Amino acid sequence: MTTTPPGAAAETVLAFPPGFVWGASTAAYQIEGAAHEDGRGPSVWDTFSHTPGKVRRGDTGDVACDAYHRSCDDLDLMSSLGLRAYRFSIAWPRIQPTGKGPVNQPALDHYRSLVEGLRDRNIAPAVTLYHWDLPQALEDAGGWPERETAERFAEYAAIVGEALGDTVSLWITLNEPEVVANQGYRTGRHAPGLRDPARAAAATHHLLLAHGLATQALRSVLPTGTPVGVTLNLTHVRPAGDDATAAASAVDAEANRIFLDPIVVGAYPAEARPVLLPPDRLVHAGDMELVASQLDFLGVNYYAPTIVGLRDWSDLRRNEQPLDGHPGVVTIRPDELARTSMGWLVDPDGLRELLLRLHRDAPGLPLYITENGCAADDYVDPEGGVDDDERIRYVHDHLAAAHQAIAAGVALKGYFVWSLLDNFEWAQGYSRRFGIVFVDFGTQRRIPKRSAAYYARVVRENALLPVEAIGS
Repeated sequence: MTTTPPGAAAETVLAFPPGFVWGASTAAYQIEGAAHEDGRGPSVWDTFSHTPGKVRRGDTGDVACDAYHRSCDDLDLMSSLGLRAYRFSIAWPRIQPTGKGPVNQPALDHYRSLVEGLRDRNIAPAVTLYHWDLPQALEDAGGWPERETAERFAEYAAIVGEALGDTVSLWITLNEPEVVANQGYRTGRHAPGLRDPARAAAATHHLLLAHGLATQALRSVLPTGTPVGVTLNLTHVRPAGDDATAAASAVDAEANRIFLDPIVVGAYPAEARPVLLPPDRLVHAGDMELVASQLDFLGVNYYAPTIVGLRDWSDLRRNEQPLDGHPGVVTIRPDELARTSMGWLVDPDGLRELLLRLHRDAPGLPLYITENGCAADDYVDPEGGVDDDERIRYVHDHLAAAHQAIAAGVALKGYFVWSLLDNFEWAQGYSRRFGIVFVDFGTQRRIPKRSAAYYARVVRENALLPVEAIGS
């Protein structure tokens, strides 16, 4: 069986390994709604989204996809697509409204019902414990820049692990801690909306510590052998030319390795600028050993590459952006690469190269693609359907790249498309659609897109369909 380069026409079906996990991902604040029900406390995203000017058009997650009330229908929808797994996050403010103290039993009952509903439909639950919705009370007490937040997170992890551990297939401690630290505390584009480099550096360490502590807490309550991992947002950093190799290495250290290295090798990268790293006083004895506790798997969120070049900032070209903190270094968006409606480059080969790099850095470590997907300007046509050919092409080509990585020896165990549903897309509100299922936010009607039908066929056959099948 021959493989073809990502983006090229496939002449044959590309079979994936037996047992390959096919799923879809969501996150609690993006889909659940029910923001003030059943004892749920406020999160930083409730506060942030209700602050004028923070989210496009003033959108909030108060209702979102109303998934909290529609879980039975959504479970049947997943079953109809033949999904083998569903990655979702648990809202910490539902379990502990203030981030500590008594457990809110109705919340645990809700998630117990959800995982049992998945099991009843032969869909494996994959739980993310933290997808950015920090209880506001903990932020008021200092948030992730404070060590105590990591300790509270471990307590929460033990509560959920003990309650659901007998039913969950995969446990993910954190989703994209780099985004939390940098966009939440350094640039202010995400909740809690701060612009404080020192607090961002502290948050970096305490998020990593939270992963280590939570892993330890989960393993103390879960059945032996239950896989525990973490999900990182990673990019393949590519130099635009030989002269940019050193710059690309420095960018990789800051974009990827600040979180990857502590988890894999137990140390921060020496190549990263000191302003991005936690001061020594915050790194207590034993912290890095705890952070590097043996991973059972690594979740990889990949959307786009980062292409780095050298350029005088006074003479930038149209498709170049200066890279903050790196004078004379730019990121480049080549005209020949397509872009999603988020403006992100479409480059499946970046995924292949990233997976191969992870295989070299951590040989044999099981990997899951926990997010990969395409934002597009979807709409319901007069016949009531949603034709999203660009998303089908995106998924097809990235799966071709993943297949090549597996053929090269990468221990890739599964793929979760982002996302099951159109949802609240953080600072973009409801203006961006990533789902394979269209959501009419006015009526909450779900309409599977053509990409859902295509993905369902891939799942059913455990194989990447020939490119001509995209049109059928």
